[in-house]
Amino acid sequence: MTATIQMGGETAVQRSRGLGWFSIGLGAAEAVAPGQIGSLIGIDSGARGRNTLRALGLRELATGAAILRNPRKPALTLARVGGDLIDLALLGAALSSSRTNRKRAAAAIAMVAGVAAVDAMVARQLRQRQQSPAERRRASNRVRAAVTVNCGPDEAYDFWHDFRNFPRFMQHVQAVELLDDGRSHWIANEPGGVSLEWTAEITEDRPNEVIAWRSVEGAELPNRGSVRFAPAPGDRGTEVSVEMEYDPPGGAVGSFAAKMAALFGQSPSEQIQRDLARFKQVIETGEVVKSDASIHPGLHPARPSAQPM
Repeated sequence: MTATIQMGGETAVQRSRGLGWFSIGLGAAEAVAPGQIGSLIGIDSGARGRNTLRALGLRELATGAAILRNPRKPALTLARVGGDLIDLALLGAALSSSRTNRKRAAAAIAMVAGVAAVDAMVARQLRQRQQSPAERRRASNRVRAAVTVNCGPDEAYDFWHDFRNFPRFMQHVQAVELLDDGRSHWIANEPGGVSLEWTAEITEDRPNEVIAWRSVEGAELPNRGSVRFAPAPGDRGTEVSVEMEYDPPGGAVGSFAAKMAALFGQSPSEQIQRDLARFKQVIETGEVVKSDASIHPGLHPARPSAQPM
């Protein structure tokens, strides 16, 4: 167990160094070529806009240099989170300007929100390296969702109990490996493209009724939860109810980043509800059914595209 925690800590230090170099690269671009950066993100490249971007570039250079000098210090990575919030506020204000390319600015906001989630996660991991288990105070999020599926509780339970089925319907779960003693190893991708891994253990298992689990010590995404199976009223199949509680990367700061991600359709409650909708399709039809409109990213009319694919 100690080796697992240490390995996760060293990974956090490596990520911190990566963020330091990212700050250096971004800061140099903003300081040297503010006009081009402004055009890229769709904001006004006038004198005032260029001066603002130069100032932001100098901030990034200073933050990056400080992180590279001491990549193990969580406060320095949290400084990046503060910078991300400033960037989001400026981009949000720019959306009201008629000179702003709103599509590019919206894309920049989504990118910065993703980077903020990464920054917050790394800061949290670095802070955990310096704390004992008794000192860790995590900001938890709890989500609940339910779906009715056209099958018996035994079939729904058997499908859910084989965790290797999860990548078939959970969007962010990449792979699940079954271990011994009711444990399993999970690999998932979070918003922002961050890969997270953890080992979970079953804490309660009543066939055709309930499965409960929790992550073991040292998980990159501490979580716990349960899924319950009950006959639906009127002999309409099985009601599958899921309750999950997780500690977002970055603690309280990570909670803010999660709320920002929710603006772009990535809130945990909405995500688990979409996952359950896919679970219903898989167990009832054998696959996730996609409409023609799914070739489009982001918001779009719910009708087939008139454009050739």
